[in-house]
Amino acid sequence: MNLRRNARRLLLVGAIAGTMLLTACNPKGDGGSAAAPADSDTLRVGMECDYAPFNWTQTGEEHGYKIAAGGYAGGYDVEIAKKIAESMNKKLEIVKTEWNGLTPAITSGKIDLIIAGMSPTAERKETLDFSDTYYTSDLVIVVKKDSPYVNAKSINDFKGANITGQLNTFHYDVIDQMEGVNKSTALETFPAMIVALRSGKIDGYVSERPGALSAVAANDDLTFVEFSEGNGFKTSVEDTSIAVGVKEGNTELLDKVNAALSKIPEDERQKIMEEAVANQPLGE
Repeated sequence: MNLRRNARRLLLVGAIAGTMLLTACNPKGDGGSAAAPADSDTLRVGMECDYAPFNWTQTGEEHGYKIAAGGYAGGYDVEIAKKIAESMNKKLEIVKTEWNGLTPAITSGKIDLIIAGMSPTAERKETLDFSDTYYTSDLVIVVKKDSPYVNAKSINDFKGANITGQLNTFHYDVIDQMEGVNKSTALETFPAMIVALRSGKIDGYVSERPGALSAVAANDDLTFVEFSEGNGFKTSVEDTSIAVGVKEGNTELLDKVNAALSKIPEDERQKIMEEAVANQPLGE
């Protein structure tokens, strides 16, 4: 999960991900078959399929795209992946992959691109190359509507609260900026954090605005706290931007991705996000 490291608006998030394995939608999570050759007519894209509204798994075909090993994926990342594949005249193949397995999958050649709400942080740039930004967001904190922290104005108004974020994301790291909070154990997925929040195990979790909008739309007992400038988290542009991950050194593919992204105007990107929020499945 990183815009997340570096993760916008209306309907889900459901149930409970982390090792260094791929889950290509099969029980063993082995990522499916080996990657297609570089000159293949197929573009293999890895994503969690568990981070609405950026990407999710659904049972029906409507508003979705077939996952390599079965089922359907939908969301903002899927629509962006489709446009990139079309621009390259390639067939798109979605490979459902756990968050911690995305980088290993691309470095081992099991996928060609990571399009998964991933931020191009300095740490990630040590092993991956990144495209131009295809989405930018901001950070909020998701809480229950009856939470004593619901009217917080600053990240420092959560003293005593149990706050968490997704494992191996900058969402979890920024909790260190909050004064007096209990930094709870990081959780592997956003659905897992929603379960923990609703059950009272945590008081809130850090999220990008799109993910928070999805959580609130799907759970009428949740809301989120947003912050005015100067009262929120200190983040870099790299943290709050989302880009496509490419295997280090593959400049030819990176150039093609950037060329495809340059053809998607900002208003169209916002429209795609709005549709993703509206189309996400509820309770599947």
